[in-house]
Amino acid sequence: MTDLSLPPLPGALPDKRQVAASFSRAAASYDSVAELQRAVGGELLARLPAGIAPARWLDMGCGTGYFSRALGERLPDSHGVALDIAEGMLNHARPLGGAAHFIAGDAERLPLKNESCDLIFSSLAVQWCAHFDAVLSEAHRVLQPGGVLAFASLCVGTLEELRESWRAADGLVHVNRFRTFDTYRQLCDASGLRVRCLERQPHVLHYPDVRSLTHELKALGAHNLNPGRPGGLTGRARVAALIQAYEQFRQAQGLPATYQVVYAVLEKPL
Repeated sequence: MTDLSLPPLPGALPDKRQVAASFSRAAASYDSVAELQRAVGGELLARLPAGIAPARWLDMGCGTGYFSRALGERLPDSHGVALDIAEGMLNHARPLGGAAHFIAGDAERLPLKNESCDLIFSSLAVQWCAHFDAVLSEAHRVLQPGGVLAFASLCVGTLEELRESWRAADGLVHVNRFRTFDTYRQLCDASGLRVRCLERQPHVLHYPDVRSLTHELKALGAHNLNPGRPGGLTGRARVAALIQAYEQFRQAQGLPATYQVVYAVLEKPL
């Protein structure tokens, strides 16, 4: 039986310890370059069911706590829990508040009791989870009947301009791999949660040059974390070839970087 929780290539997602370490290192610089993250999280907030009033919510993969604070302001009478696998992110988020508790944990094995939350919010975190079926199973376990899981993630087609440019430059893997949208659909359909909405929308950012994009990815902690990525420094000749290849994508606004964003709202049946 095909394991739909993984991308087509075995071992295509990075080790979660590398993910945690990378995002911990990026905690101080993350918010300064998180335009996409703020836009996507805002879109996800707007997709929450009207009138939702959870007694307890979980921000799963809270990062610097930007949306924990937004949830806290939006739901002042609720009890908030912010969770992340990266201790560095939690250390950054905790003093800024927004949630009652900040805890280290893995979305594939949540350290929470059965039926303990009414809302799980997760923006641009679950793409780093190798076993998304486990994420959905844990959400089903932790949610109260009638509770909602709202997540935003990334799918195949993300950073395709950068991927194609590196392929032309040296043929090596420099860009993180992501699941297909169909895989998200199949896993959500099989999760036991009712799919209220599931859609894919492109989000395009523009940059004056390639270095601005790669600097931002590093500041976000979202640079290349693939197993089998090339080691050592990237040589000048390869960088020059990358720049030349990427220039073919230039638009009037600058060099485009396209993110294929998955938005989903799922509900646990009563």
